[in-house]
Amino acid sequence: MLKQLSNLDGISGREDLVRSHLLECLKDTPHEITVDSMGNLLVKKGKTISEQLMLSAHMDEVGLTITAIDKKGMLKFCPVGGIDTRILPGLRVRFGADRMPGVIGVKPIHLQKKNEQQKPFDPETLYIDAGFSSEEEACRWANVGDYVAFDVDCISIGTDCYRGKAFDNRAGCMILLKLLLEDNKLNFCAAFTVQEEVGTRGALIAAYNLKPHFALVVETTAAADTPDNEKKVAGTVLGAGPAISIMDRSIMVSPQARGNLVALAEKQSLPFQFRRFTGAGTEGGAIAHSGEGVETAVVSVPCRYIHSPNSIISMWDINNTLNLARAWLEKHQ
Repeated sequence: MLKQLSNLDGISGREDLVRSHLLECLKDTPHEITVDSMGNLLVKKGKTISEQLMLSAHMDEVGLTITAIDKKGMLKFCPVGGIDTRILPGLRVRFGADRMPGVIGVKPIHLQKKNEQQKPFDPETLYIDAGFSSEEEACRWANVGDYVAFDVDCISIGTDCYRGKAFDNRAGCMILLKLLLEDNKLNFCAAFTVQEEVGTRGALIAAYNLKPHFALVVETTAAADTPDNEKKVAGTVLGAGPAISIMDRSIMVSPQARGNLVALAEKQSLPFQFRRFTGAGTEGGAIAHSGEGVETAVVSVPCRYIHSPNSIISMWDINNTLNLARAWLEKHQ
C-alpha cells in the first residue's frame, strides 16, 4: 500500500492520480464519499455522531513546475513547496501527463570556475534536460505549467524501512485508508486534502465542510537522528514510534488534546515521542482555526530526508501511529 501511494505523482495542485487511486481502493465500501470543489476527498464512515470526528492527511507532495522552455529545448522550472534546491542537480525527474523522463542539469565540474565549485548553485541556473534539441521539439512534449515529480520508485531497505518519495504525506494517507478499510465499527470523517505543501489550503476548506468537534491530523515529520545533528536537538527519531506535537508554526496544541494522546499511548502500551521541532507548519492550524474553532491534535510518523526523492521511513513507526489513531477514534465514539 505504501509503495503504491508513494509511486504516484501528486504535486500540490495536481493530486488527481492520488485521489483516483484512493477512490478505487474505496469503491466497494459503504462509506459516503464526496470530492469538494477544492479537490479534497472526504469520506464519512459509519453514522455521524454528535461530536463529529475528523482525521486529516494531505495527498500532495513537493515538486517542481515548468516555467519556461528555451531555444535549445531546455526546461526552466521553479519549486512547488519547500525543497532544498541544493539537492536538485543530477536528479532524475518526470513531467507532464506522459511522465516524460528528464534530468536536472547543471554546468559540469570540469567547466566550473574555482569560485563556482565553492558554493551551491543558484537555482536559476538549473534546468531540466529531456533530450530535446530545440524549443519546437520540446513543445511537443512539455508545456509551461506542467508539473515535475522526482523519478524514483519506493523500495524496501533494511529490515523494516522503505526508501522513496512523497512519504510526506502518503504515510498519513495510508493510515487513514487502512482505518477506512478495516472491519471496525468506528464512526468518523476522513479528509484526504490538497495543497498542504503550499499553505494548508485544502484542510481549511475540508474542515469548513465537515464541521468537526475534534480533529486529529496524521502527518509525517522530519527525523533529526542523523550524524550531522547534535543529540540534544534530535527530538524526533526513526524507530521510536509516533511523534505527538507540542506545537508547530501553525498551532499550539492544547494540553488537553496532547494529554489525551499521551494517555492513550500509555494505556495501550504504545511507543511515542514528542515532536519538538517547530520550524514547519501542519494542517493542524488550518483545522483548529476553522469555523468556531476545533480541538485539534497532531501525530506524525518520523521520516529521514523528508521532502527529498530518497526519504526513509519505518513501517514499525507507521503501524504504531495507526494504532494510536485508532485508539483516539475509539475513545471518542
